[in-house]
Amino acid sequence: MIERVIILDAVDPVTFYGVNNVNVQLIKNLFPKVRIAARGNVMKVIGDEKETELFEAKIKQLERYCAEYNQLNEEVIIDVVKGDEPQTVKPQENVIIYGVNGKPITGRTPNQKRLVEAFVKNDLTFALGPAGSGKTYVAIALAVKALKNKEVKKIILSRPAVEAGEKLGFLPGDMKDKIDPYLQPLYDALQDMIPAVKLKEYMESNVIQIAPLAFMRGRTLSDAVIILDEAQNTTTHQIKMFLTRLGMNAKMIVTGDMTQIDLPASQTSGLVQAMDILKNVEGIARVDFNKKDIVRHKLVQRIVEAYEKHDEKVRKAAADRKQEKASKKEEV
Repeated sequence: MIERVIILDAVDPVTFYGVNNVNVQLIKNLFPKVRIAARGNVMKVIGDEKETELFEAKIKQLERYCAEYNQLNEEVIIDVVKGDEPQTVKPQENVIIYGVNGKPITGRTPNQKRLVEAFVKNDLTFALGPAGSGKTYVAIALAVKALKNKEVKKIILSRPAVEAGEKLGFLPGDMKDKIDPYLQPLYDALQDMIPAVKLKEYMESNVIQIAPLAFMRGRTLSDAVIILDEAQNTTTHQIKMFLTRLGMNAKMIVTGDMTQIDLPASQTSGLVQAMDILKNVEGIARVDFNKKDIVRHKLVQRIVEAYEKHDEKVRKAAADRKQEKASKKEEV
C-alpha cells in the first residue's frame, strides 16, 4: 500500500469538490479500491501502486478541465474516469475564458472582438469609448486568460483616484480600505471570472495587484498584464509615468471615456494628450468603442445618445455666440 498526495493548485477546491462534497463522493464511488481524503486543496489517496497512479492521472485531468471551464459536474467526472472525452461544454465562438460557474465570457460586439485581436498583436492597446461598452470587462478577461495560460505571472490593475464630482472625505481604516471605493469596479469584474477562494489567494500572494495610479511610480512591471482603467482622469504627467512602467514580457491595456472627464476644468486629460502624441508610434493599437457596443441595460444606450445630442446642442450654441460676438466687433 502506498500514499499519494495531490495538490490542486490550479482550481478552487469549492468548485472542484462540488456542493456538499458531492464530486468527492462520486469520485470515491468510482474508485472503490482506494481510500481517499480531501481537505483544502490537498487530496490524499491510499492503495496499491497501479490504482493510486490511475487515480492521480484522472484527478489531474479533472483539474485541467475544471481550471479551463470553472465547473465540474457528474457527467464530466464519469466521462474522464471511464476514459472518454468530456463533451458537456458546448464549444462557443469568441470565448475568452469561462468565468465563475462556467459562464462563457466572450467578445460580444465587433469592437470587443477587435480589442481581443489588438491585445494579441500589440504590447500596448488603448480602448476608448462610452460607459457600458465592455472595455474594462474584456480587458480584465484577457488578463485573466493570460494568467491562467501561464503567459504572465501577475495581473496589475490601476485607476486614478479621482471622484466623479463627489468628495468622499475622510475614510476610516487602513490604506486598502481608503482606496477600495475607487477600485470596486475592478473587483466586480474579477469576481465574475475567478472563484472567490482562488481570487483571495491571488490577491494575498500579489499575483493580482490592484492599486491607485500614484502607487505605480518607480516600478518596472514585467511578466504581467497591466490595465489602467478610467485613464481620461489621468494628468499628462501621470499617464506618461504609467506608460513608461512597461517591462519585459508585459502587455498594457489603457481604457477610458473621453466624455466623462472628472478632472478640474483647468487640467488637460492625459489620455487626450497621449492619443495625439502616440498616434503614429509603432506597436500601439487603438480600438474605438461606440454606443452600439453598449451591453448594459438598454436604457444606457439611450442615455448616452441623449447626452450626445445635448452636448452637440451646447457646442452649437457656444459656436453661435462666438460668431455673433465676432460679427458685432466687425460692425464696430
